[in-house]
Amino acid sequence: MDRCVVLVDAGYLLGAAASLLAGEPARPRITVDHAALIQALRERAEADTGCTLLRIYWFDGAPDRVPQPEHRRLRVMPRVTVRLGALTRSDGRWAQKGVDAAMHAELTELARNRACADIVLVTGDGDLLPGLMSAKEHGVAVHLWAVQAADGDYNQSEDLVAEADERRVLDRAWITRSVRLREIPAADGVPQTATRPDIAAILSAPLPDTPPAAAETADGHGPGHAHGHGHGHEDTPKNGTAHHATATEEDEAEREPGGGARGVPTPKDLAALGRPGPGPSGAAAGATLRWSSDRGWVERGPGESPETASLPILAQMTTAEQRWADREEDITAVSGDPFEVGMVYARRWAERLNAPARLHQLSAEYPRIPHRIDGELLRYAARFGLLAHKDDQIDEQDRYAIRAGFWREIDTRAKTAREHSSH
Repeated sequence: MDRCVVLVDAGYLLGAAASLLAGEPARPRITVDHAALIQALRERAEADTGCTLLRIYWFDGAPDRVPQPEHRRLRVMPRVTVRLGALTRSDGRWAQKGVDAAMHAELTELARNRACADIVLVTGDGDLLPGLMSAKEHGVAVHLWAVQAADGDYNQSEDLVAEADERRVLDRAWITRSVRLREIPAADGVPQTATRPDIAAILSAPLPDTPPAAAETADGHGPGHAHGHGHGHEDTPKNGTAHHATATEEDEAEREPGGGARGVPTPKDLAALGRPGPGPSGAAAGATLRWSSDRGWVERGPGESPETASLPILAQMTTAEQRWADREEDITAVSGDPFEVGMVYARRWAERLNAPARLHQLSAEYPRIPHRIDGELLRYAARFGLLAHKDDQIDEQDRYAIRAGFWREIDTRAKTAREHSSH
């Protein structure tokens, strides 16, 4: 039976790749082109074994075994099957549980059923030694692949290496065809990618420590000078009220699925977007925003207008066919980056609204996303594995990025609509 199967321990493959490229086995330090990686694994397996690929099994851990964005993309690729173990946190470190057992079970079952002639193992864990030996006893040739170690030493169990029929090392040149080092400048102690200046700006912009009226931008103008200059200073749960009052418990922000005050970005969002303040021309320094609490809406300044409150949510404008297409796009094309998620949601919302006047109406409400739309936006974002483990809340920085992405897309579309109407 001239078929081969590849079993990939993603924790080993990507962790070793991170060690090779970044000097530490931290997967956030690298970016992966999964489609290119899968294609490279397939081509190398078929070349090494001389067999046609039957399937690639991708074994990885995930919190509560909930598929993450990369797992969603992988499992819809041809000839790829994803198997998830648990990802648990202990003593401040994440650890996979059940991945080795799942690989062992798949390895022995494939060999016992003579489903293939050759099996490629991409792993370094000695716990798979019994499964490897069992596969050999069933007449299967076992190929063991290693990722080149940064220090030139072994990063695999010596017993596995000794028992494998064939061994190959995936060197730096092969790895870097689909894996890249993520440049991470420090920003307020939160690592961010150098390729995402919008998110870096959100995280690095200083919080205001002076009253809005006294704040000046780098070019000496006040915060309401013009679009694209200076930092907006708004009344948000992160920086207190515009009247410098301390928020009490009853004023605390109502938590959506992602937590945080509904639709209220922080000043860092405003810095990234270049918006001067609430409203199309930058509201007065004493302007306040509407908060929510478990006891109902708390009015701080002008409330949400009936026209804004009546804006439809995405679900109300989405047909069954569009919903199916949205899910396909989410699975195959959307990376799950929080900023991108906000932009994708806003794009769909604006396209289906198809009413420039109402789009301008929403844009004029900046920085407040109407609470119904904001709640749906955060629920939509939760699909992408952005919920913090065990807390059922989206990380604070991710919420800011989601909303900033939403406003970036709305701004772009509102500007385009204005330009078309002026011609």
